[in-house]
Amino acid sequence: MSSTGENGAAEPEQLAFIRETVKRAKPRTWHGAKRAEHLPVARVVVDKGVLTIDKFFDYAVPAAMAEEAQPGVRVRVRFGARVVKGQREGGELHDGFIVARLEKSDFAGPLAPLAQVLSPEPVLTPQLLRLCRTVADRYAGTLADVLQLAVPPRHAKAEAEPSPPPLPRPAAPAPGGWQRYPAGPDFLASLTAGGSPRAVWAALPGPGWPYEIARAVAATLAGGRGALVVLPEGRSVARVDQALTELLGPGAHVALEADLGPRERYKRWLAVSRGSVRAVIGTRATMFAPVRDLGLVVVWSDGDGSHSDPRAPHPHVREVALLRAADEGAAVLLGGHAVTVEGAQLVSTGWARPLVADRETVRQAAPRVRTVTDQDQHRDAAAQAARLPSVAWEAARESLAAGHPVLIQVPRRGYVPRLACGRCRTPARCRRCEGPLEAPSADATLCCAWCGEPENDWHCPECGSFRLRAQVVGARRTAEELGKAFPRIPVRTSGRDAVLATVPDEPSLVISTPGAEPVVEGGGGYGAVLLLDGWALLGRPDLRAGEETLRLWLTAAALARPSTEGGTVVVVAEPSARPVQALVRWDPLGHAGLERDERAQLHFPPVSRMASVSGSPSAVADLLNLIRLPEEADVLGPVPSPALRGEEQERALLRVPPGQGAALAAALKAAQIARIALRTAEPVRVRVDPTDIG
Repeated sequence: MSSTGENGAAEPEQLAFIRETVKRAKPRTWHGAKRAEHLPVARVVVDKGVLTIDKFFDYAVPAAMAEEAQPGVRVRVRFGARVVKGQREGGELHDGFIVARLEKSDFAGPLAPLAQVLSPEPVLTPQLLRLCRTVADRYAGTLADVLQLAVPPRHAKAEAEPSPPPLPRPAAPAPGGWQRYPAGPDFLASLTAGGSPRAVWAALPGPGWPYEIARAVAATLAGGRGALVVLPEGRSVARVDQALTELLGPGAHVALEADLGPRERYKRWLAVSRGSVRAVIGTRATMFAPVRDLGLVVVWSDGDGSHSDPRAPHPHVREVALLRAADEGAAVLLGGHAVTVEGAQLVSTGWARPLVADRETVRQAAPRVRTVTDQDQHRDAAAQAARLPSVAWEAARESLAAGHPVLIQVPRRGYVPRLACGRCRTPARCRRCEGPLEAPSADATLCCAWCGEPENDWHCPECGSFRLRAQVVGARRTAEELGKAFPRIPVRTSGRDAVLATVPDEPSLVISTPGAEPVVEGGGGYGAVLLLDGWALLGRPDLRAGEETLRLWLTAAALARPSTEGGTVVVVAEPSARPVQALVRWDPLGHAGLERDERAQLHFPPVSRMASVSGSPSAVADLLNLIRLPEEADVLGPVPSPALRGEEQERALLRVPPGQGAALAAALKAAQIARIALRTAEPVRVRVDPTDIG
């Protein structure tokens, strides 16, 4: 079918469709084809993430494919073929990777031939295969699922383009900002000499950390090895990208970002795989980048939730980094303004050394931190008028008068995301699904935050009142109130709907949700940082509530100017709370150490290993009946967990002592396989080392 254009010429409308059809045409079967004379068997990992077939399969190599069918290349194979007259026929086509070429197979029956070599590019290196197998075993997953996370989809045009030649080694960098840390220059010197130091880095506040990461990467390249940097989000990637470009010039590194598009991202990934580039930065998936002769792995802000992959088997960047560094003999740098409990555990065991500044340097670099209690805020007329207690009001006014912006961190997005009865304080719930009601704007109809159902005639089921009050005030409502309180001052918001990367260094109010704080242009910093509604973060029913709250506060407070330049941080929370005291002292490593000691007494991670099992009550009970746990294992629960759309859900926690994590993962995997074999219909979600324990 065709159409006629303006000049009367026929234009093939379906040319793109025809090309796509040709690309997807099934390859020939190769039945009866001559086998390769040398190494006629290919061992293949099939891209089919099913626990029961998490193993390698052998295929015959046709002579026509003998040259291209090398270990590491992508192939297509027929899976599930049946034996007919001594040959395997039929089966579904699946993609896979060749992991080895062999003289003979351990399988006694006839082998199906490879259907097609999709590309002669060896994208699955032995090191990457070994890492993916280790990650799959640690997280009770399949190798195929991990490979989908590690190897990006093929792009033929990008693969056809040659990669540039590698650049010569750079000169060893000067210590620069690392001089502020007593052990910093020695850490760089060890990287330049080819050593593998391991450090947990409590970074000083201010704009210097991207340049310190860049110097660590440059030192590793100067020593003749590769470097890998994983950051939580694109804005951090852009800052380190700029620092590396300024220090090393263009072409010495690549940034792997999701918004590059499939062709450009795969092109850059291939440059790393081919050895053209030996320094890589990016977000979560970059952890698997095939850097040659890896000498340094950097993970910035390892407590950020985006480092935990939402896709099965849910690996965490920090744990993958540690596994990879141990396998390839690389240095490790876990850095951030905050220190995680896992980082404190590495320091306490001696596996890593702390990389911190002395107290005098911290006092000079950090802003002044002041506290305001919730009770003080309720009694404060200024707080009642514009959500700012008098202390915060004065800090904001002084910053604006000095010509600097003010950052206000609000824990919740939206307008009024949580409502309650104005008389008896009963939370306002949806009559359809029991979800929390919220007010999207000042004049909008109430609606459910879970199902979106509007609520036009709400009344309290306990006391019958029709009056509502705000339990939590969101970022948009805060921006509205502060705009009235500070007329003629620009108000900017940064949150999930629109995240700002930077703001100009001029008087303005910047209202941000945690994790979306923009950086002040020019590196000057905010004159004041106001951390509101601390109870909303500290009061969460989660084991990591204190640790996560301190991380979010430190990340925002680190954007303020030093106290010597008038920088002030005001936190609205109970001053006696441990995270508040750690913020006042700017002591993230001390806070993490205390948290670690408490968890050791309770036998909670990271002192122990843990897995969560969640699903319907019958499914969870079924798995717990089948699993054969290692000795000294504890089962906590099952207990009810948050339901999804009215479904009843339960969760159980399985805990084992140190050294038995591999046995726990193996037991979970075996139990899941047994459920599949018994054709148990209801799924169970298994997560090893869950980030949220409750």
